[in-house]
This record gives sequence, structure tokens and C-alpha cells, in this order.
Amino acid sequence: MFEFTGKLKNLSIILMLIGVISVAGSFMFNGGGHHEEGGHGEEAHTEHAKEGHHEETGHDEAHASHDPNAHYYETPIERDYHKTSSRATPDNNHFDVTNGASTLTDEQIHHQIGNKPWANLLVNTFFFLAIGLGAMFFMAVQYAAQAGWTVVVLRVMEAMASFMWVPMIVMLILIVTGMGHVGGNHLWHWMAEGIMDPTSPHYDSIIAGKEGYLNNPFYLGRTVVYFIGWVGAAFMLRKMSIGMETTNDTAAQWKKMRNFSAGFLVFFAVTSSMMAWDYIMSIDTHWFSTLFGWYIFAGMFVTALTVLTLIVLYLKNKGYMPEVNHSHIQDLGKFMFAFSVFWTYLWFSQFMLIWYSNIPEEVTYYMARWGEYKGLFLTMVALNFVFPILILMSRDSKRNYGFLITAGAIMLIGHWLDVFILITPGSVGGQWSIGLTHIGTFLGFAGLFIFVVFKALAKAPLMPTKHPMYVESKHHHI
Repeated sequence: MFEFTGKLKNLSIILMLIGVISVAGSFMFNGGGHHEEGGHGEEAHTEHAKEGHHEETGHDEAHASHDPNAHYYETPIERDYHKTSSRATPDNNHFDVTNGASTLTDEQIHHQIGNKPWANLLVNTFFFLAIGLGAMFFMAVQYAAQAGWTVVVLRVMEAMASFMWVPMIVMLILIVTGMGHVGGNHLWHWMAEGIMDPTSPHYDSIIAGKEGYLNNPFYLGRTVVYFIGWVGAAFMLRKMSIGMETTNDTAAQWKKMRNFSAGFLVFFAVTSSMMAWDYIMSIDTHWFSTLFGWYIFAGMFVTALTVLTLIVLYLKNKGYMPEVNHSHIQDLGKFMFAFSVFWTYLWFSQFMLIWYSNIPEEVTYYMARWGEYKGLFLTMVALNFVFPILILMSRDSKRNYGFLITAGAIMLIGHWLDVFILITPGSVGGQWSIGLTHIGTFLGFAGLFIFVVFKALAKAPLMPTKHPMYVESKHHHI
């Protein structure tokens, strides 16, 4: 049995306290208009991030125009730019940080600053939700595919999946406050008052065309369905897994878990893509990508695989899980490597197709990220592709715990930056920063994750010895 030691518990509590202080500090300072070091303050009034900015005031001028694109582009300069100008040069690229062709009003900047603490919460909420959901998906795949080699690490997947209820509660808070714009929460611009009302000066015809899907009751209802489906499935599989240790008919119990997992995978296939559209893609409401659900899945899955590997290595280092051998570790390393390549394939496919087609309503999404976020954008790609390729290519490196830990830490940073770049340009724009509050919030969520996951690990034996494939997994060799 794993023991959740007082030392580890105290560490998780300290991290949670750091997180609480950081979140409170982000609302006190960022929400009030104060800027952290390394951020871009009000003097940088340049618009870099959106396809016809996501604040209500940007639609007044558009509403007065009869141009069919008027609801999409914020200013005449922006409309002319997209119709006639080359996007290859900084002079014509109003997303470029050095170009001041399109400026923001004080109200828009105020909304961006007010979004900073909410965006910070959303980044970390989504990142840790992805870890739990990715682990749940991987566990369901093992049962549905009747895989044997992963049996010795199933308990770790169960514990990781049990964490999902925490970020889902935070997500519900973010959505409810966004609907009421509580505390300046304007993360999802389509929730703005009058945005879908033709009689309102804030009316946006493109967003109004999506009202059937993007409306408050349906949006909140979908999140509740996700919550019940994901968290409920994790609870049921965990319950059946522990029940297998006491039942007299393990084969029947295992078959029941296999069928349940197959059903969950169908539910996951639909809801994981919908979740990506809801929580992230709808921030940039005008823009869409048919590849976006797959892209989010790839990042989610590789992050969960990385955390799973790191937890298994930690437990082995503490003398637990002797059944996990070098072949298991190598296979986990293979998954980390393979899905890093898969993530890169999807990232490049989406980026290349949009860049090559050069359609204004599509390229604005990447130009926002290629402007003021260019350094982070390129760093993120390097961390998520170049480093895993260099570190995890060989067989020996996948069996080297030090290499795996190094690669895992780099990949976690890289995929956190990926989520940051997915969310921040459309919600915060040019007022972005990465400071102590962001690091502290991440540590707070990490503390919560450690507390919930390791407490779950301590409640049941680490090895499901009654699993029909336990012996096969114990003697796994490649």
C-alpha cells in the first residue's frame, strides 16, 4: 500500500496556499489595472490579437457600415488591410508589435486588463483538466483494447482521473461568472450583452449566426453533461476496479469494465472536441478550424502521458511498484515520444493550411500569435517537438529515468505555454504577462493535483492483483 506521507501532504498544502495567494494577488493587481513585470501595459495600445477585436466597443463602427465584412473587421484600416495589403511585411501587418496602425480604446484596454486574472485561471484549469481527462481516456483505451502491459500502472491512471472534479468545478465558476461578467470576466466575447441582438449597437452578425450553439443555457448545460459524464465514468471505473479485488468472478467484472470503457470512448470522442470548441475556440469567436478538436486532444493526451510517466517514476524511486520494469518505462517513453510527434503533425497541419490559403478570416488567428507572442509561440513549438525528438529518440534514453524526467519537465512547460497561447491572445491581447501570479497559480493547481491524486493512491493497493492480465503485465518484456 502506498502511504501518503505527512511530508508530501505538507508540500501539497504549501503549494495550494501559494496558489490561493497568487490568484488573490492576480485579482487585486491585474484586475485593478496594475501590471506585472514583463507584461505589456496601457502604453502598448496596439491591437495584435483578434479578428475584429473581442470587446463590445469594437462593433459600434462596424454596425454603422454597410460593408458585408464590417462586423468582422474593427476599423477601416483593418478592412483595407485585409482586402489589399500583403501580410508578409511588418508595414502592412497591423498585428506586428512595431506597427501602430490599429489602436485600442481605454475601455478595451480596461477589459483586457480585467481579463488577466480570469485568463490565468482558465489556462491552469484547462491544463490540469486535460491531465485528468487524458488519463481517463488512456485507461478506457486499455480496457476496451484488452491491453495487458499497462495493468501495473492502472491505479495511477485511476488516481489521475479522479482529479477531474476539481478543475471542472473551477470551470463552472468561470462560465457562470462569464455569463454575468462578474468581476470583469469577459473571457468569452460572445457572452457580451446585445452581441446577438440586431437592435443593439454591439450587434455582431457573425457571432449571431452561431447563436444556436453559443448561448448561455446550452453552454452551461453542455458543461454539466461533461462534468457528469467524465467524473462519473472515472468514479465508476475506479469503483469496479477496486471491486474486482473482492469479487469471485473477476472475468465477468473485467468484461463489464471493458464494455463500459468502450461506451465511454464514444462519449469522449464527441465531448472532447466539443469541449475544445467551447472553452478555447469560442474565445476567438469569429475564427474556427475543423482540426481544432484533434489538436487539443493531442496536447491533452501527451500531457497526461507525461504526468503518468513522472508519477510512476516517482513511485518507483520511493520503492513502490517493483512490478514496473524497464520495459514498462520504455513503453511509456514511446508514447511520450510518439504523441509529441503526433501533436507536431497536427500543429503543423493546421498552421500550414491556414498560412498557405492566406484567407483573411483564418490568418488573423495566427497573426495575433505571430505578432507580439512570436517569441513564446516559437519557444512552445521547440519545447514540444525539438526537445522530445532530441532526448527520447533512442531506445536507451527511454529507459533512462533522468532523461525521461528531463524530457517530461520540458514537455509540461511547453504544453502549458501552448494552452497559454491558445487562450491569452483572444482574451488579454497586448496586455499579456507571465509573472509570479501565473507561476504561483500553476503551483497551486499542482498542489491540489498532488493532494487529490496521491490521496487516491493511498486508498487502494497499487497493484490490481485480481485483474485477469496482471501476471502478463508483471512479466512484460520487450
